[in-house]
Amino acid sequence: MTSLTELVRSHTDLDADDVAWLQLLMADWQIIADLSFADLVLWLPDKGGSGFWAAGQMRPTTAPTAYVDDVIGTFVPVGRRPLLDQALAEGRLVREGDPEWRDEVPVRVETIPVRHRDRVVAVVARNTNLLGVRTPSRLELSYLQTAADLTRMIAAGRFPATGQRSDHADSPRVGDGFVRVDAEGRVVYASPNAQSVFRRLGLNGDLAGHRLTDLTRSLVPSRRRPDEETLSAVMGGRAHRDTEFSTDGVALIARSIPLRPDGEHIGALVLVRDVTDLRRRDRELITKDATIREIHHRVKNNLQTVAALLRLQARRIDAPEAKAALEEAVRRVGSIAIVHETLSQAVEEDVDFDEIADRLCGMVSEVSATAGQVRIERRGSFGRLPSETATPLAMVLTEVLQNAVEHGYPGERAGSIEVSVRRAGGRLEVAVLDDGRGLPEGFTLDGSTNLGLSIVRTLVESELGGRLALGPARAGRPEAGTRAAIDVPLE
Repeated sequence: MTSLTELVRSHTDLDADDVAWLQLLMADWQIIADLSFADLVLWLPDKGGSGFWAAGQMRPTTAPTAYVDDVIGTFVPVGRRPLLDQALAEGRLVREGDPEWRDEVPVRVETIPVRHRDRVVAVVARNTNLLGVRTPSRLELSYLQTAADLTRMIAAGRFPATGQRSDHADSPRVGDGFVRVDAEGRVVYASPNAQSVFRRLGLNGDLAGHRLTDLTRSLVPSRRRPDEETLSAVMGGRAHRDTEFSTDGVALIARSIPLRPDGEHIGALVLVRDVTDLRRRDRELITKDATIREIHHRVKNNLQTVAALLRLQARRIDAPEAKAALEEAVRRVGSIAIVHETLSQAVEEDVDFDEIADRLCGMVSEVSATAGQVRIERRGSFGRLPSETATPLAMVLTEVLQNAVEHGYPGERAGSIEVSVRRAGGRLEVAVLDDGRGLPEGFTLDGSTNLGLSIVRTLVESELGGRLALGPARAGRPEAGTRAAIDVPLE
């Protein structure tokens, strides 16, 4: 789907400030669509004056749509939609004309000029599906009157509001709770949903007639409500802002949109939403996350205890092979412990594997017989990986690095190992290249009896669903080092 920015760049002469203004409008026009019971389409005038481009579309949640298909990106030449031409040329709301028929549905069309810095930069078409239209209720009349005030503000360049925007992802919509207040902040009308929200706060009776700011002060303890300036600005309808407050049992978000259709403040639209269940779930998720992190921390501690016991046992054994086997077990347990330690500090159940890989490289260097003589360096980034991938991959990387150090550099031979990483096409490609003595003559992965390689192959193929390959670092030169290639899917 073509974006607003692309259409502006290709077909209009609007500048960056105009685009920012239109984006502010589109951020809030769901409210206007719901209050109008109508679809909204944003039309941009072509820079050559030949017509209009549809750059945005919003369907109402309170009424049936007037459009079966999306129209974004379509072009309408001058003369085909006279109401668009008239709104742009005269800079006023245009409501004249008979209903249009679309897919056997009668649609009333009105056009609203979008004014910015004393010029019309776009036109919003309001399209109302007339099927099933009945005598409007008081709620519907209140909705329509508020929508009319907002559209007049758009035409006059007084809406959208600049400055503070909503910080809440759970910002209320029209259907959550609608309150209309007058210029003094006194409730003129409140929808049934809004009545229910305030009754849960402790209100007895109706909202109508109450000063919303005073009522909120009486229902909400001072420690659970915002500062007086914010409370008066939002609940009194004086500023385009939102806020959240709560009692011991109810959490509420309120949002205010002042109404100034002719420049003078006549009241405001205040939307309210009960977010008690959402906040309870947020608290449960926070508790769950903390519990999971604590579990990872305890698992890490237990693994470190196991590693310490194995290390202690290795010191008491004289047989070199047994001592080496226990030291390898210590490294394997340690690699898993590093993953759990990282997870215990993470907010989400995925980890930055670069940190883990760097720690594993250091661990292998420290415990190797050639400690300090073989340098291990990482190139590229693993990125963030889920825990179910990070744990086996950590063991795989540890084993491959350990094999490279032990078998590639006998005695006190120095060298370097490179861990090359690439993410592409939904896969993770890891290559471990050393400049050691290379693979033994006649070596094959299938014929190897090395325990470490058996562990690596099982983890890569069974746990990670990937592929493992071993070969010379340079083709045709088996003595020039070894290359271990690991290719695993990320999805």
